Amino acid sequence: MKILLSCLLVLTLQSCMSQENKKNSNKDTFKISKTNTQWKQELSAKAYYVLREGGTERAFSSPLNDTEDAGTYVCAACKTPLFNSEHKFDSGTGWPSFDREIPGNVAFSKEGNGFTGIEEHCATCGGHLGHVFNDGPKETTGKRHCINGVALNFIPNP
Repeated sequence: MKILLSCLLVLTLQSCMSQENKKNSNKDTFKISKTNTQWKQELSAKAYYVLREGGTERAFSSPLNDTEDAGTYVCAACKTPLFNSEHKFDSGTGWPSFDREIPGNVAFSKEGNGFTGIEEHCATCGGHLGHVFNDGPKETTGKRHCINGVALNFIPNP
């Protein structure tokens, strides 16, 4: 009986280790990678919550929601250019919305329950930005990139 229990324990541990290795090998690698401590030192508490923990800011709380100036929206964590102002539109949702991203600078992942759209991340540092939905302007891309303002910094055109 002890041998049987020992074998069962070994098999269970091997299975757990194998699943953990698979989970770790599936992690995305990004050009900019920092520890949680480093990110906490560099980001505000709200920015850390959104960018590193996948949180969502309160609707209509970002001043960037109303910004109409020409320029570029960059990742608040690593300054990667993510969205151009000419692709911003008022979706009425309370978050900055764009009909397209700067190609190659935004990564997408299908996570969650399907009600939250496809998750968007900065392709350089992996910071959570928001979600993309298929209910944007039909005359352009039909996409609505619903982005947390705290995940962005705005750089006006000179």
